[in-house]
Amino acid sequence: MAASAALAAPVATAAPAAKSAPKPPGGASTPIVWGPCKGDPPMPDPGPQAECGTVRVPVDWSKPNGPRTDIAVARQKATDPAKRIGVLMVNPGGPGSSGVDSAMYADNPIDGYSAGLRQHFDIVGFDPRGIGRSGSAVCDEAAFAKIPAHPRSAAEWEKVRTLNARAIQSCRQQTGPLASEMDSNSVVRDMDAIRAALGERKISYLGHSYGTFLGERYSRLFPENLRTMVLDSAMDPAPSGAEQYLTDTAVTASTSLEKLSSRCAADPSCTAPGLPKGKKLTAAIKELFARADAGTLRKPGPNGPTRAKVTPDQLTGLLNGLAGGGYLDSAAEQLGALYGGKGEVRFFDNGPVNPAIPLVLCRDSDYRIRDWAEYRAIRERVAAAAPYVRYNDQSLSFTLSCQGSPLPVEPRLAQAAGSLPPVLVVNAVYDLPTPLAGARRMADAIPTATLHEVDTLGHVLYLMPAVKPVIDHHLLHRTR
Repeated sequence: MAASAALAAPVATAAPAAKSAPKPPGGASTPIVWGPCKGDPPMPDPGPQAECGTVRVPVDWSKPNGPRTDIAVARQKATDPAKRIGVLMVNPGGPGSSGVDSAMYADNPIDGYSAGLRQHFDIVGFDPRGIGRSGSAVCDEAAFAKIPAHPRSAAEWEKVRTLNARAIQSCRQQTGPLASEMDSNSVVRDMDAIRAALGERKISYLGHSYGTFLGERYSRLFPENLRTMVLDSAMDPAPSGAEQYLTDTAVTASTSLEKLSSRCAADPSCTAPGLPKGKKLTAAIKELFARADAGTLRKPGPNGPTRAKVTPDQLTGLLNGLAGGGYLDSAAEQLGALYGGKGEVRFFDNGPVNPAIPLVLCRDSDYRIRDWAEYRAIRERVAAAAPYVRYNDQSLSFTLSCQGSPLPVEPRLAQAAGSLPPVLVVNAVYDLPTPLAGARRMADAIPTATLHEVDTLGHVLYLMPAVKPVIDHHLLHRTR
């Protein structure tokens, strides 16, 4: 896993461009007018090295001469112009996160990009259409808040479908046509319009989480416009449906809890006062689910169990949080408190779904489920495959938000002609939002990709000291 001695190899510099940058169909290649950036409160304004501007693109790329919208762009130019390789376009994920912020604060010593990358690349980020500073979609938040989080009957299933459609329609009414054009196929065309407006023949790309989905789609449409690419914590580029997505994420969470249980059993310092001596965490979890199913599990208090019941869904939310956190002491302490009835447990509540999920994620992949009977059957199979969580609460929330959507699913387009550069896919073995199974399918889908698996629990690995040099090295040298 550690980077080899090749890390010390000299950095390749960009050759002078022999031709002008290709123009995207329908996209203006007018140079960006750069100006100072302003931070979104409570974030401070970035330093003067950050520059901001916009690129104007068609709202509907199938109508290049139709209405247009502005895409917000930010950059920090390479700190050593003599060693500049080119542009590194970045996307932090989401959908719904700001790439403008990623570029504006690229020099942040805590969660920014390395000095080596900033020395050799202009770091460029953008807010995807309908997100943040790029014409942020406006929706009726109250409509989303009314959608049942856990349908328990055919009637509630139909209510989810009806209220989803109503909430999405509120986005279309309050935002206008842009709300219906936020799919990733449109976003990657915006990315190429940004490349053209920057005057670059090729870009390098670093995408995290949902940004990996954008990277793969960009490589399919514009392979010749990529210098190299790293996909950090990779999404499945073409999931077969809701069941595969729900299974992959739930199994990862369940397996993570099994790993925590094994670590606790092997560590004498791992203690859970509420558990009988020698009882494994996984055995306790099975008993907790049995009590929750029977309606006898109570929230713990400082002096013993309270009257407040813990539902199976609340228990699942807690277990997903403990699995994703990976903190052994916290997991043992909270499971012991819940089992014994005395102590403090911090339950998790995801709240209403972010409107970016139905407007983006549900356009990119087909997570539609036929009816209540199919939904129940899927849930039963997923629970059997992932007994220590039963389901992943985030992926289930996302999947439910796709049901009843009036917006069509956009097809994954065919691979365009042209040679692909070397691509690096990086993923944790235990990654709940983007499981390793999906990352493996991502690497398999890109002929020039290499998969770098990291035996850890985590999501978005660039900031890990053992991983950052691997990613940097690939971006600088186009090889591991």
